Amino acid sequence: MDTIGIFFGGKSTEHEVSRVSAAAVYRAIDKKKHQIVRIGITKDGIWKIFDGTPEEMEDGSWEITAEEVSIDDALSKIDFALPILHGAHGEDGTIQGLFEMRDMPYAGPGVLGSSLAMDKVAAKMVFEASGIPTCDFVLVLTRDVENDIEKEAARCEEKLPYPMFVKPANAGSSVGISKVHDHEELLAGLREAAKFDRRLIVEVGVNAREIETGVIGNDDPIAAGVGEIEAAHEFYDYDAKYSDDAKTVITVPAEVDGALREEIRKIAVKTFKALDLAGFSRVDFMVDRDTGKVYVNEVNTIPGFTKYSMFPTLWEKEGVPFTELLEKIIAYGYERHHS
Repeated sequence: MDTIGIFFGGKSTEHEVSRVSAAAVYRAIDKKKHQIVRIGITKDGIWKIFDGTPEEMEDGSWEITAEEVSIDDALSKIDFALPILHGAHGEDGTIQGLFEMRDMPYAGPGVLGSSLAMDKVAAKMVFEASGIPTCDFVLVLTRDVENDIEKEAARCEEKLPYPMFVKPANAGSSVGISKVHDHEELLAGLREAAKFDRRLIVEVGVNAREIETGVIGNDDPIAAGVGEIEAAHEFYDYDAKYSDDAKTVITVPAEVDGALREEIRKIAVKTFKALDLAGFSRVDFMVDRDTGKVYVNEVNTIPGFTKYSMFPTLWEKEGVPFTELLEKIIAYGYERHHS
């Protein structure tokens, strides 16, 4: 019986979401097949071994009883790493690099794929080079926003029409994102995004349906069906994703015709390969309501596993229940390590 290390928390704006996802994974993973060690990382970067309830993981009280350990001690206790670390230091290639240095098998994409997918600008450059449809964008540096925000706003307005989306290049769960409709909102959006990253991305706003699919596999990945997000807010922001009061509607399967569904699934697999991903990821699309054109929005290499999350729901509809899905993800990690 191997020992699986479930990693959660982390030095990220998505720390709380990671805890909830990891608790769901802990509940679902087959404990008859694997011994489980839960390795929590505090917001200060302290590593701790936790042996309490999943409810304590969710509410944050796990830190009180968890035992602080060194990185070496934590990794010595496991055979396989299952990172459920959303955002910076978990989804961006950094912890994957640590696993690689320790020659430890782990779930999900490697260093290159993780870092490319995490950086929205780098990902879009790969999309454009690979012939993958994506929306027009402008790269903005936080340094330039601080030095001359009016100049940067004018540069965005020269290339893109309103409305626009302003985002940190490296952030998830819609943290720091604004939808802007005029010059003053653009200035406010740039200032807000600049709090979270040194590189920002400003994208044209599309009147679109938000469609997602999940991809699993290594060299021969496959896509699930497609689901649709209909946010009660103007866009699918942090509260819409994780609040009980958000009234967001998730429809699986999405009400799309067969041709569109297959186009999305085909592009998702192409995107997965173009970014050199492995194991599992969720690919998010926009479908223009006016033209029907499909755009890849972004890729999440460690998608959420909360009760609101699309990724496990999509595979459940494909006849792959959560526990079986985790077994596949673990198997892909071992396969990649030994290939």
